[in-house]
Amino acid sequence: MSEKSLYERLGSYDGIATFADDLLPRLQADPLLERFWKFQGTDGIAREKQFLIDFLSFNSGGRMVYTGRNMKTTHGGMNISEEDWTVFLGHAGATMEALKIPQQECDEMVAFVLGLKDDIVEA
Repeated sequence: MSEKSLYERLGSYDGIATFADDLLPRLQADPLLERFWKFQGTDGIAREKQFLIDFLSFNSGGRMVYTGRNMKTTHGGMNISEEDWTVFLGHAGATMEALKIPQQECDEMVAFVLGLKDDIVEA
């Protein structure tokens, strides 16, 4: 019997969508990070959420197709700072805790996200 993918262990599509549903409102409500969504319409936010779900699904072993741009292009010019990054990680951790994601899966998600830092943080 083969080991389940991270995608499956996170609850597949529904689990990752639940993660996005919890994380995005936290980020949007944060006084430091709200600037990234402040002038975006409802449709734009829904589109970003779907890209997040597709990106996480694809990169955790799911069969979703991610059609978005790479992280460097997507976040280029946003002036995301080290402080922004640290606050984001705190919210991601709070989401994982709220959803009671097991430690192994948390560790795998954190390792993956930390690998994206150089493509996201600019300032």
